Amino acid sequence: MKYRYFFLVIGLLFMLLACKQPESESGGGYSPPIGEHMKMVHFKLTSLTDNTVLDSKQLEGQVLLVTFFATWCPPCIQEIPSLIAVQDSFRTKGFSVVAFSLDEGGPEPLYNLIKKYGINYPVMLADLDVARGFGGVTGIPVTFVVNRKGEIVKKYLGYVEHDVLEEEVKLMLAEG
Repeated sequence: MKYRYFFLVIGLLFMLLACKQPESESGGGYSPPIGEHMKMVHFKLTSLTDNTVLDSKQLEGQVLLVTFFATWCPPCIQEIPSLIAVQDSFRTKGFSVVAFSLDEGGPEPLYNLIKKYGINYPVMLADLDVARGFGGVTGIPVTFVVNRKGEIVKKYLGYVEHDVLEEEVKLMLAEG
């Protein structure tokens, strides 16, 4: 019985730490540029947004915001309207948001989330290879900026303000 409470407390602490909103003047826990610009991992997964298979090769030459999230994470849900707006603003300029869910137990909660918010970017269930390919995902939300060469150039931990996302995309698109 005492072990049950121990694991419950540990589980709750993990959830709070994994899904915390860091304090930052920029509106997100910016991580410095990644060393030698690691290449984005190749993936081929079904987008739950439109039930098509998305191969990362289709995204070559685009600027990407790749986000890892979960339906049970409040800061992740809070970020969705900003991601939708950025997708709307820049989709015709060689840009896309790509979202990977870390939810377990099937896609049903994601279908509900996509419908509820009108998500307009690909949402996929992440597999371990994808999470490892981004250097491991230790907390959510986490957003990676990928340049046109397919290199991961920045990482934001926690909720990121809309203005920060928008400026980041503008900067990356201007770099050509």
